[in-house]
Amino acid sequence: MAYGMLVAGLLSLAVAASSQNVAQRVSSNSVSGMPLFPSETLQLTDEALSRLAKDQRAWFEFGSNGSVSAARSLWPSENIWELFDWVLGTGSLIKTVPLATVCYPSEPDYDSAKCEEITDNWTNSYLHAADPASIMWPLFEGRTCLPTNQNVTADCTLGGYSSYAVNVSHVAQIQLAVNFARLANLRLVVKNTGHDFSGKSTGAGALGIWTHNLKEMEYYENYRGSGYQGPALKMGAGVQAFDVYAKARELGLTAIGGEGKTVGVAGGYVLGGGHSPMSSIYGLAADQVLALEVVLANGRFVTVTEETDPDLFWALCGGGGGTYGVVTSVISRLRPKVGVTLSKFSFATSPNVSADTFWAGIRSYMQRFPTYADAGTYAYFWVLPTGPGAFEFLMNPFFGVNHTLDEFNALVKPWFDDLKALGIPFTPNSTYFPDFYDAWAAGFPLETVASSTMLTGSRLFPRANWEDESKFNATFAALRSTITAGHPLLAFNMKVDLPEGSPENSANPAWRKTLMHAITSTTWNTTTPNAEIKQIMDTFTYDTLGQWRATCPDAGAYMSESDVLEPNFEQAFYGSNYDRLYKLKQRYDPTGLFYAVTAVGSENWQVKSLDGLPDQNGRLCRI
Repeated sequence: MAYGMLVAGLLSLAVAASSQNVAQRVSSNSVSGMPLFPSETLQLTDEALSRLAKDQRAWFEFGSNGSVSAARSLWPSENIWELFDWVLGTGSLIKTVPLATVCYPSEPDYDSAKCEEITDNWTNSYLHAADPASIMWPLFEGRTCLPTNQNVTADCTLGGYSSYAVNVSHVAQIQLAVNFARLANLRLVVKNTGHDFSGKSTGAGALGIWTHNLKEMEYYENYRGSGYQGPALKMGAGVQAFDVYAKARELGLTAIGGEGKTVGVAGGYVLGGGHSPMSSIYGLAADQVLALEVVLANGRFVTVTEETDPDLFWALCGGGGGTYGVVTSVISRLRPKVGVTLSKFSFATSPNVSADTFWAGIRSYMQRFPTYADAGTYAYFWVLPTGPGAFEFLMNPFFGVNHTLDEFNALVKPWFDDLKALGIPFTPNSTYFPDFYDAWAAGFPLETVASSTMLTGSRLFPRANWEDESKFNATFAALRSTITAGHPLLAFNMKVDLPEGSPENSANPAWRKTLMHAITSTTWNTTTPNAEIKQIMDTFTYDTLGQWRATCPDAGAYMSESDVLEPNFEQAFYGSNYDRLYKLKQRYDPTGLFYAVTAVGSENWQVKSLDGLPDQNGRLCRI
């Protein structure tokens, strides 16, 4: 009681001293060769900490060996949370309220009109990206507060969403959050947009760091560093694909980012590798990185380049988000302006097109994957089951980078001739765009997200499966079997070589051998019992995806678009890099402050979910 009164008194004094500041403006100079953003020059320093009273400072001190105080085993009191809010800048600490609380009559903010609005937009990725805690896949939060138009009596609980989130506007807030979480022994999560297929940016009882509003960008025409000289863009952690692509168009250049419009380019996307419509020419987004600004687990802010810290630079470029620190900005290469021929079309079974004929058309396409990838193109396509023995193919789109319309037509003519010879009707809609941005904006659909009745899984199919006829036959048979069994196929044809001049990084080595990144899924009903859902998941993981793994057991999967239950995830997501990544994890984050499901070191922890499913609605415990 006495201690609580002391803290309350100190807080009152601190709040009254409005001139007191716990952040300090520092020089913008950076060893990266590009100045720090204004948001990065406002930092927590030892001098700034010294301005706090001793009892206050004890909650925010920098780490030395990352040890957790045994005295901090209890949840912080309300007074401590108020202190934390004050040092952040009052109003920056957000107490999480799930988006769909407005749909529940038992909640104080119940509002049927707002509920209808949330329900109508629930599958729109912009909605979840703009919320400090919501994620794109509520299955991994625990499905505790879903929108509903029904007259419900159930409560809307917080579930696996973080309890609080820091709305970051400058680096000092990240440092304060990291130190507070470490010293208070809180679970810590980092969210930019929440796109990750496994829910890595959520966790029950966690303190969230929300980097979504770090939107600064700065162009350098002639950047020099990391063995590179040329145009580069520094972008804050909150910059999204639509932001960076528009900026590159303004500059008359091309940026490397995801195909999805709302993906956070400088967040978990680039840290996990990041494939792109430009991958067949320039590799992964991680291959473009020249420098990163990062807050480490000890709370210190550092600039990481290949020269200053080659080990950490290697690990951050592809080793996974939410693992080694909180990235505040990334400097990446920009590429020359490119023209693109974009093509969309479809075909399907019908009274005149049998299933075997349909699959002959698919086989003719897939056989040409090496040719198309080597030509620098990128294809995003679906093969969908539409009924017993009925299927549809959607090319959505074929992205012919550096191809004029005539060059594109010449490239695809052998396949199109096969389709015509098979009697498969299709009408390609092909258009040439002189700029990447316009082709991307016209070509790729806005992501549909927020399903709570679906589990996805993926595989990176290697070129070797095309170079050996028996392996190709096995691959094609496995895919056809999967789709015939009722599972959809969403796939990308591309190659992902390390570009000349880019340093080696920790991206999954399977990427360097791949010709197809394929994704499928399984579903259940909203009324399916949890035990049955778990059985469906296990069958999908081990049987459905097991067919895929059998065709290329030494390959892997893309960690950001994968099955959260992937067996031996260390090999599947990180390959031969895992042992080195794990050792670096122990060096930079010895207590495991940064935990994320299937991230490096996550095998040392366990979440005991309340529903028995692989979600984050449960206590995180060290194994």
